Amino acid sequence: MRRYPPIADHGLVGDLQTAALVSSDGVIDWFCAPRFDSPSLFAALLDHERGGHFAVTVEGEDVTTRQLYLADTAVLVTRFLTPDGVGEVVDFMPVDRPETATDRHRLIRVLRVTRGRVRFTLECRPRFDYGRADHRLDLRPDLAHFSGPGTDAYLQSAGPLTLERDGTDARSVVELAHGERAALILTVCATGAEPPAPPTPETLETEFHATRRFWHRWLLRSTYRGRWQAMVNRSAITLKLLTYAPTGAPVAAATTGLPEQLGGARNWDYRYTWVRDASLSMQALMALGFTEEAHAFRRWLGERLRSGRTATGEPLQIMYRIDGDPHLTEETLDHLEGYRGSAPVRIGNGAAGQLQLDIYGEAVHALTTTDAPAQVAGYDEWLALTGVLDWLTTNWDRPDEGIWETRGGQQDFTYSRLMCWKAFECGIRLAHDHARPADLAGWTEARDAILHQVMDRGWSTERKAFVQHYDTDVLDASLLLMPATGFVTPRDPRWLSTLDAMEGELVSDSLVHRYDPAASPDGLRGDEGTFSLCSFLYVDALARSGRVEMARYAFDKMLTYANHVGLFAEEIGRTGEQLGNFPQAFTHLALIGAALALDEELDRAEH
Repeated sequence: MRRYPPIADHGLVGDLQTAALVSSDGVIDWFCAPRFDSPSLFAALLDHERGGHFAVTVEGEDVTTRQLYLADTAVLVTRFLTPDGVGEVVDFMPVDRPETATDRHRLIRVLRVTRGRVRFTLECRPRFDYGRADHRLDLRPDLAHFSGPGTDAYLQSAGPLTLERDGTDARSVVELAHGERAALILTVCATGAEPPAPPTPETLETEFHATRRFWHRWLLRSTYRGRWQAMVNRSAITLKLLTYAPTGAPVAAATTGLPEQLGGARNWDYRYTWVRDASLSMQALMALGFTEEAHAFRRWLGERLRSGRTATGEPLQIMYRIDGDPHLTEETLDHLEGYRGSAPVRIGNGAAGQLQLDIYGEAVHALTTTDAPAQVAGYDEWLALTGVLDWLTTNWDRPDEGIWETRGGQQDFTYSRLMCWKAFECGIRLAHDHARPADLAGWTEARDAILHQVMDRGWSTERKAFVQHYDTDVLDASLLLMPATGFVTPRDPRWLSTLDAMEGELVSDSLVHRYDPAASPDGLRGDEGTFSLCSFLYVDALARSGRVEMARYAFDKMLTYANHVGLFAEEIGRTGEQLGNFPQAFTHLALIGAALALDEELDRAEH
């Protein structure tokens, strides 16, 4: 077992309420239960000694590992190629009534040998509450019961596998021959809940096939038939895995604390629902035909608007817990060393209290983009939406912290103004199309004032480009979304000039930086890699602007940075390594958007 495998060296399994990372060594080194934002049970990825892990490995000097997903599913296979045989571990989480929140979650690990003989080693070392709490172990040969604070974890074995005590942990060694199988079932539930029933080969086989069928049937709803089917499907499944089904709220990533710079302090908790990220995720899924997910998120977002519960006093705050709780107090886990020494490890997120006005554009767009007029929000929801836009008419012209959540002070960010313009544009269009009551005069005045202001103050005549905020000439890759929002046409001379400027300053071998922290201090120590979201937004912008061959080349090159199972973290480092929380929804939604835009432009060119 490696001390800290590369961030990208993992696959993701989940049951639409929580998820686990499995390294290509067969080690589960990140798992929180019962929800994405719950305390961890396994967190060796953040501290090898204290975090806890669940390993099924094959030891030896000549062992080669391979990892893959079963096609179009979230069933992960880790294969071990040894001189004596070939074995594999099949990891999955059954998807049982995902829309009903539950404290009971199961990880199933099936061990099997397809050639020769293979000797597997098992270690289950849970560390409750981010490694802060002790636990007790009650052990039988086929059952390990780990008791932690408020949580029980039951590890059951099936087949020729006997569990042994190792302090308060469990371990085992089993040698299987060709055709033989064993299984491990980890059930996490609330203290005092009914223990799980003993597994049988028949029930395990049923669970496996039911999980495969769930993902196959879900993906059949996709309308995508373009050139990058496998990558788009994998991104769609990833966005689905990162969505908390009981509320319809997506999280930004499955992890916390994974660094944007090794050894640095840019280590944030992404296990929450950002209004921006979630709105864009649902738009990506809607574009693929997944309307149920989009409508579920709209209901969640509408409830946030109607409840008026924010910690900031604004109509919306930038992020919430997946159940809509607005309180995300940030704290550091100083007992954890962090991934490869990247401290501090943070839980909660202090950025929740920031003012980021762009979220109103993403939110209103998500609420007003619909596949049929019958899906337009009802009267009460419309009143909540008009209340937001009425508030925005007198608040859009405020400095804020911007999309990148900088901690260097508020500014008049151009992207924030752009998305406020988008909020009014969507609201005006919907009011016209469906004859809804609205302050159209006030909204129109605000919309037009924003456009004039951005063209006047957000445009640098010296740089011949739109800039990050009004008091700088620094470029910002978030503005790659300008053509997609409709704020400028893709062939507008100002836009093409901005794109040229970005290519000269922010783009490195088709990879795109968010901005230059040295030129625009963001209040944070350290540097960062290229931002994968922005690299895919660059492809989208190139395609829309008629630079189709450049777009296709940049897209194909970007796909080479995906990990071995098609997943992306937040950033790409200097030597091509993936950095930041993993997998990141932002990157995968942008991949989908880039593929759709590029397909459309390529089809147009071919015809």
